[in-house]
Amino acid sequence: MIRQVLVLDAAQRSALAVTRSLGKLPDIRVFTAEASSQALAGCSRYSTQFFTSPNPITAPQDYISWLEKLSNEIEFALVIPVTEVTSQLLLMNMGKLPKVRLAFSSYENVLQLADKGNLMKLAQSLDIPIPATQWLNSAAELKQANINYPFVLKPCLSKIFTPSVWIATNVKIIHTPADLDKALHSEPYLQDYPFMVQEFIPGNGAGIFCLYDHGKPVTFFAHKRLREKPPQGGISVLSESAPVDPTLKHYAEKLLAAANWHGVAMVEFRVAPDGTPYLMEVNTRFWGSLQLAIDSGVDFPALMVSNELGLGVQKSDQYNIGQRLRWLLGDFDSLYLYIKSNYSINSKCLRILQFLTPDLFNTKHEVDRFSDLQPALYEFKTYIRQILGKSPS
Repeated sequence: MIRQVLVLDAAQRSALAVTRSLGKLPDIRVFTAEASSQALAGCSRYSTQFFTSPNPITAPQDYISWLEKLSNEIEFALVIPVTEVTSQLLLMNMGKLPKVRLAFSSYENVLQLADKGNLMKLAQSLDIPIPATQWLNSAAELKQANINYPFVLKPCLSKIFTPSVWIATNVKIIHTPADLDKALHSEPYLQDYPFMVQEFIPGNGAGIFCLYDHGKPVTFFAHKRLREKPPQGGISVLSESAPVDPTLKHYAEKLLAAANWHGVAMVEFRVAPDGTPYLMEVNTRFWGSLQLAIDSGVDFPALMVSNELGLGVQKSDQYNIGQRLRWLLGDFDSLYLYIKSNYSINSKCLRILQFLTPDLFNTKHEVDRFSDLQPALYEFKTYIRQILGKSPS
């Protein structure tokens, strides 16, 4: 029996990874959609058909109407959003989408983790370390807050939904009162929506990737970032699979079990110099470097869909440690930004050498695959069109 699956947000590299993963399953036919005339995952040989949708950010109600119409015309066994906006938008409107099935719990359940204010309170009740935190309903309450600099100004929601549009928020490190005044003027949503004032935790980031089935763990994965864009910290452009840290796994299990989690999640921590991991946030969707987990032997999309549809895909208890994933164009951008920055000549030369001498035996390219070349060609053409108008950023 052929099952049809719709993958949304096809411009995302994670959507491409999902499309390639599911397209290789014998009983799955993959459809893709994005708010553009073409998109990365839509170019894949594993995409049976590509649909152009309204923009879920600027026209959320039109997007829901479009998906309702499409799901009435085509029977999808499962719909897979890969961004926070589309996943939450669909969950909020499930009453209007009776033929849409998602691999999530309810919207209220998702907000236990996606709302960082709720998340910190849940973690605190479970004795999971969090930064010292003050919860504020609006900027007006800052007058009563006990502020010590530096601190982190963290909105409770990464994306705030309004009836007409989504508002994107930003996490900011505040070093001085002048920084705070600037943040309050540049981010007007702070006047009306909840946020947190959190202790700044020095150290490095660490995460654990999970799949849960109605409160029970299915599998875990971990990686480390080797290069990022921008170089000082950001999107991973070169990453490597790593062993799952038992302490992080323990905290993630406590948290996700308490939330009765269902589906995939990325649990992020900040590890302080003394080794203490502090919970930062949980991404309740597929992550950017998803392809690395698949290449390493943990096929999250196939396992998730198998759990939902009873396909019988078996998980492995082990995965390949040391497997690398490189997003080539992102890595090139990172190199460009590194050279432009105020690093020493020696460090810049070393960075160029590292870029030009990848580990060929353990590295795979995220987008560029000989078995599925069209996404890479599409990405390159799009990149050239952008770079002709402006420098990489």
